[in-house]
Amino acid sequence: MTHLNRYFDARTLVVRLAVSAVIITAPGVVLIGKTAALALATSVPAGTSSSTGLAGSALDFSSWTAASIGDLDPTVFSAAIEAAAAAVLRGDAVNPGTLTVIDFTKPSTQKRMWVFDLRTRALVFDEWVSHGRGSGQTMATSFSNLPESNMSSLGLFRTGEAYIGKHGLSLRLDGLDRGVNDRARERAIVMHGAAYVNAAVAKIQGYLGRSLGCPAVRPEIARSLIDTVKGGGLLYAYGPSSH
Repeated sequence: MTHLNRYFDARTLVVRLAVSAVIITAPGVVLIGKTAALALATSVPAGTSSSTGLAGSALDFSSWTAASIGDLDPTVFSAAIEAAAAAVLRGDAVNPGTLTVIDFTKPSTQKRMWVFDLRTRALVFDEWVSHGRGSGQTMATSFSNLPESNMSSLGLFRTGEAYIGKHGLSLRLDGLDRGVNDRARERAIVMHGAAYVNAAVAKIQGYLGRSLGCPAVRPEIARSLIDTVKGGGLLYAYGPSSH
């Protein structure tokens, strides 16, 4: 067993216990927070799946191997899985098909966005992504939920509908973390393609082109990526203050 796989095994119980949720197990019996997460996680038999359960599903941390997450930091991935599981337990997401993870602790000159198919546990995209011009230059160090801030927001988002905008095919995002990213739709924070997301130029100038807060991607992959994650997938943006 590799060091990373030992890490995954050790983190499983921690992730299950840390999820914040409320569930009703029987008339008049309500489990809150960590108790609810543990009860739900242990109530689903191993090897089975549930639209809201953790055990045996892609939102069970132990069902992923180190190899299946590519070069994504396991700490970042575990935070994303934990946030996604909590959203499902709250009812903010229903059987999400994909989980997109952005790691804003990495410079924009590196690939820092991963898209996972939660049904097959496959990594389907490993890409560059922009941050808002108000968040920083090469590194994103400042984040905001406020209109006109031109900053990226952290936290968990649910993907909405695709539409044609000034950047071509774009994707609405709904922030699920109150006070952190819940003004995303109001701010028109969307996923879209942009010519300034150009890895070759970033290598020369030392940073990727920046947006007004949107997670912009390479135009070459924008349509395929949006078609993959739209309509109820989850996106988790991790940054220096995520923990």
